Amino acid sequence: MAASALPQDISDAELVGLARTAMKRAHCPYSKFPVGAALLTESGDIILGCNVENASYGGTICAERSAVVSAVSQGHTKFRAISVVTELSEPASPCGLCRQFLVEFGDFKVIIGTAFNSKTLITSTRELLPFAFTPESLDTFEQEKSSAVAEISATTKEHDVAEVSS
Repeated sequence: MAASALPQDISDAELVGLARTAMKRAHCPYSKFPVGAALLTESGDIILGCNVENASYGGTICAERSAVVSAVSQGHTKFRAISVVTELSEPASPCGLCRQFLVEFGDFKVIIGTAFNSKTLITSTRELLPFAFTPESLDTFEQEKSSAVAEISATTKEHDVAEVSS
């Protein structure tokens, strides 16, 4: 999916502004690196997320995943766009885990911005993770597995018939 324009009800700049608001709520006492996200659902709802750090670093959740988890818990699984902002002077891409997490829900617009200027980078989830492992990968696996089982079964039957004939 090419990064397309957002619906007329919200602009890229407005979504970035909402991500900035979410960023102010970040709990980041360890890294001191706040991140905010604003996720636009297919139905037009906007779900905010921020990074929430934990003394057990593995328990930390990024802003992007925070927004998606909140959205899913509210019944949303289809998204139009997400904006992610940090306090860096240049837009900073989501981490690898967040890229994988986002693409799980399809190909949608990603607007990466900053807290202090109007610089943005506009892309999509598929462009962020070009060779993504997605739910479609699992569907392909199941199809290939079914075909392989059928082929093995047919080969086994042919072998059994050949043994009986000899």
